[in-house]
Amino acid sequence: MTTHETSVAAASGPADFERYGLDPTRIAQWEDGARTDDRPGTYEWWYFDAHLADGSKLVVVFMNKDIVTPNRPLSPILRLDLDLPDGRSFHKVLSFPPEEWSAARDRADVRIGANRFHGDLHEYRIQATADNVSVDVTLVGHIPPWRPATGHMLFGAKRELEFAWLPSVPQGTVTGSYVVDGVTTSVTGVGYHDHNWGNVGLTKIIHNWYWARGQAGPFSVIASYITAVEKYGYESIPVFMLARDGRIVADDASMVRFETEGEYLDGVTGKPVASVTRYLFTHDEDEVAVTFRRERDLVRARMTDELPRAKRVLARLARFDGAYHRFAGPMTITVYKAGQQVEEYTDDAIWELMYFGHARRPAAS
Repeated sequence: MTTHETSVAAASGPADFERYGLDPTRIAQWEDGARTDDRPGTYEWWYFDAHLADGSKLVVVFMNKDIVTPNRPLSPILRLDLDLPDGRSFHKVLSFPPEEWSAARDRADVRIGANRFHGDLHEYRIQATADNVSVDVTLVGHIPPWRPATGHMLFGAKRELEFAWLPSVPQGTVTGSYVVDGVTTSVTGVGYHDHNWGNVGLTKIIHNWYWARGQAGPFSVIASYITAVEKYGYESIPVFMLARDGRIVADDASMVRFETEGEYLDGVTGKPVASVTRYLFTHDEDEVAVTFRRERDLVRARMTDELPRAKRVLARLARFDGAYHRFAGPMTITVYKAGQQVEEYTDDAIWELMYFGHARRPAAS
């Protein structure tokens, strides 16, 4: 009989806030500053995405190293993904020498070479260039920064293994421009920024996660469903935040149920992918259903394909077959009162499936 460690938890008690020096009622600027010292075994990244009014989708990530190989020393990476309404897609991953990296500790101010990601929990500027694509955008928050309790998820009997997350701008307005092959396009849109870090390789604690964010009507949503590795019994950690008219109205993940529909094996990555993911938040007789319907794939990538050749061979010899999917499609928010639908809104959204483990076989009946 297989036994599993059961210690998987969100750090949410008074002792947890004290342990991390956090205020339960407010988020300080230093929380979006560097939270690791870049040593082997740790990792950190600052993420931004946007739906632009011209139909484009933009993602920019500043990483201190590839999360597939966190035991490496500082190895900066810039990721820039731009999907244009004319069907062109650009997916850039650039590596830099460690001396071209800096990250302030008292605030968000991250630099990789001439690229910069900086802000103050309300307004951010992201400047990035990758080959023939560059972006220069400003994000101004509509919703205050938020974290699920301390933002730390703890693994292991001693609660010493950490994966942490801070949605610094759950939703905001984007203005600026992108340049492709020398042609500049001015843009506006809706954007998001979060910050992640940890002290243990994600492949050792997380089997997969769905993560999503979106806005429809007066509502904004951040939602995730994280599944731990087999060692921890594939235990799940849901995360959920619902805001209305810029004010957070629900964030108790214990009231959330996660559902999937139309699961299939992706032909590129071999991972099970859901055509529909749904988060159901229930409180007393009221319920909010947040449904994401996949219309197209923005990214379908095997993580080993982005490694240098030598490390790619080693990863495959170790049977690592992690994959990353990013999707686009409609998000629908439906509100029920005492079982009766009273509101419904739909708009475009971006969400992802990060899959570190091997594809799980259906449970035997």
